[in-house]
Amino acid sequence: MYNFPIGIITDSFRTTAAEAIKKAAKCGANGVQMYATRGELAPETMTAEKLSEIRNLLADNGLKVSALCGDLGRGFGNAELNPGLIEKSKRILELAKEFGTNIVTTHIGVVPEDSNHERYKIMQAACYELAEFADSMGSHFAVETGPETPEILKGFLDSLGSKGVAVNYDPANIVMVTKADPVKGVYTLKDYIVHTHAKDGINIYYKNPELVYRVIPHIVEDENPEHTGPSYREVPLGTGSVDFKNLLKAYEEIGYKGFLTIEREVGDDPAKDIVTAAEYLRNIIAEN
Repeated sequence: MYNFPIGIITDSFRTTAAEAIKKAAKCGANGVQMYATRGELAPETMTAEKLSEIRNLLADNGLKVSALCGDLGRGFGNAELNPGLIEKSKRILELAKEFGTNIVTTHIGVVPEDSNHERYKIMQAACYELAEFADSMGSHFAVETGPETPEILKGFLDSLGSKGVAVNYDPANIVMVTKADPVKGVYTLKDYIVHTHAKDGINIYYKNPELVYRVIPHIVEDENPEHTGPSYREVPLGTGSVDFKNLLKAYEEIGYKGFLTIEREVGDDPAKDIVTAAEYLRNIIAEN
């Protein structure tokens, strides 16, 4: 039998952190991932009293923190903005340690295919600094997959010469944006995966990832008349294009033992979808 703990992103419940923690426990989860970029859990607003309160609540509900989310919504492709974004990211990594985890997930932007691209070098410089800081703490900034293919991301990470910047593997993003094979991608990124998101989705039509993530909003949109509306759709776990049975098999084969953290960003009743997703994952785990 597989031995993957199941986590849930607290924001997916669309309630307070305290209530989300209780709901996650009722779902039978082993842990939670919490956003630390805004509101009550941001480093600049966190107090010793609040930290103690949340840690006690987690302990009372038998939950660990799988990771903190440190996505600041901009990536690291702008040299002028990077100093402030890097410093806040460091504070989030320090806060993560206070919660007993050494993982902060983030988006770094869309890695250009051409390593000589100016934005590639800007992102590389930022990630060098982040990796050095993470290494000093025995931690990881885990880059979420999807904005580029696993092969391009691997090449970028290899250039850093460090595991301080690693991977938060989101198979749905890979399917929805790049249309790559997320099972194959596990083997490509096997040396870097430290955390995963359990999410599902479908691609409706291919759209330049730099448009999807608004890196190049000035580029003319696809003129195909059939390519109107969203280019992808997130769907409940087990109803999309992600082959979770073979995905978990791939995780097992590369020796990954970390969390499968359920993320549900859309839907009329995400709480219901989370319960279904947890049961879906437990069934696959029990069968293997």
